[in-house]
Amino acid sequence: MYRQTFIQWGQAHIVLVVPVEFMEYETVIGLEVHVQLKTSSKMFCSCPADYQSAPPNSTVCPVCLGLPGALPVINRKAVDYTIMTGLALNCEIPEHTKFDRKNYPYPDLMKGYQISQYDLPLAVKGCLEILVNGDQKTVGIERVHLEEDVAKLQHVSNESGVNYSLVDVNRSGQALMEIVSMPDMRSPDEALAYLSSIHSIVQYLGVSTANMQDGSFRCDANVSVRPFGAPEFGTRTEVKNMNSYRAVFQALNYEVERQCNLLEQGDRVVQETRGWVEERNITVSQRSKEYAHDYRYFPEPDLPPLIVDSKWVERIKSLIPELGHNRKLRFMSEFALSDYDADLLTLSKDTADYFEEVLNLYSTAAVDIANVHKMVSNWILGDLTRLLNLSSLSIYESKVSPGKLVQLITLISTGSLSASLGKTVLEECFESGDDPDNIVAANGYVQINDVTVMEQAVSDVIDQNPKAVADYLDGNESAARFLMGQIMKLTQGQANPDVANQLILARLETERVK
Repeated sequence: MYRQTFIQWGQAHIVLVVPVEFMEYETVIGLEVHVQLKTSSKMFCSCPADYQSAPPNSTVCPVCLGLPGALPVINRKAVDYTIMTGLALNCEIPEHTKFDRKNYPYPDLMKGYQISQYDLPLAVKGCLEILVNGDQKTVGIERVHLEEDVAKLQHVSNESGVNYSLVDVNRSGQALMEIVSMPDMRSPDEALAYLSSIHSIVQYLGVSTANMQDGSFRCDANVSVRPFGAPEFGTRTEVKNMNSYRAVFQALNYEVERQCNLLEQGDRVVQETRGWVEERNITVSQRSKEYAHDYRYFPEPDLPPLIVDSKWVERIKSLIPELGHNRKLRFMSEFALSDYDADLLTLSKDTADYFEEVLNLYSTAAVDIANVHKMVSNWILGDLTRLLNLSSLSIYESKVSPGKLVQLITLISTGSLSASLGKTVLEECFESGDDPDNIVAANGYVQINDVTVMEQAVSDVIDQNPKAVADYLDGNESAARFLMGQIMKLTQGQANPDVANQLILARLETERVK
């Protein structure tokens, strides 16, 4: 059996078909979310943090290269951002914290160890409220800690069939925050709602670009299943290599079904790390974790312990902006938007900012438009979002600035442009970046309000479509909508639809009494 589920990523709506969960087993999911922080420099050195477009191995120094004798220095802004995130997740901020060495010999780890946090992280014991299918649930946050990112490996196969890997050290040393949940999620839907909420929070806080595609927002999942009512957790696997919401959702569903099938067949689930293979829609074994890794943690000797006093915490707390949930409630009360519209508008901070910027421009222009809030919301969530999704652009990357959208809606509201032609103007503005006023003037898109002109158009359409007229007179009211479509086609979408509809209905009633 299969079911459909709906997820949202940015402004996109995604429909996925997934198998119904095995009813005799309960799913247990915990997520480890890794967030690259939006600092100017790396975590422990002064190298620039903007490495995405830099040539390989060009933003490096002795510290992030791991050269002997190089000494790290803590990035204060990264600590501030981690405390801020912890507070937004209702965490406690311990007064005493420190950095530790996490030892493991991977080729992307320049020093042979990673500077991270072990037993004294910056934030602990938090929680996050999520909404899943209309039901509210609390997910516990075990910890939020700070560490450095690793280098990036590029796996290459040349024409001779020789396989090798290249190391780009630019990413090494980037400030990386890790948010570790409790194993409180019981379905991929809950995990997706949690991940979406975390993404929204770090975006609103401004601590990260939170772009999953470039790796600044990524997650690993710990997944297990157990018989319903069992007090103990089942054997878990760790799933990696998920670089989109769709990948996370599909990987979790696959892994749950795989583990349930193993138990049904009398086999056991092996504790291991598995990777999601997008092309095949499966997880594959990467390495065994039959026994817990011994990372041989010990306090980082080159960094002093941190004392986070109450004044420091209060200063950070005062900098926390309005977050998505509160903004949604304000949009509903201040602008009379529905729960659905307010939720979609505030899911992305950029979209919410764009919406309010459009409304501010209306207020300064002193344009009196009835129900302007709903109208702006409809254009943003409807046609503009459709164009953004087709072009894979964010709302501020498009050429339709808030001022241009104000122009377009004003033209429609004042009767200068029909709503159907407004869609055409929006598309042309999206492509060219030209002002809607100029597009309307250049193409003669001005709405026809002249009753005499429209009466002639109505007369022509009635004469050319006797069958539709007969159908309407026989009780088929949809025939009137067909005739309306013919009017818009004849006038190239320029007829005032309200006036045209009134004239069509009046003429049809005249035909009835003949």
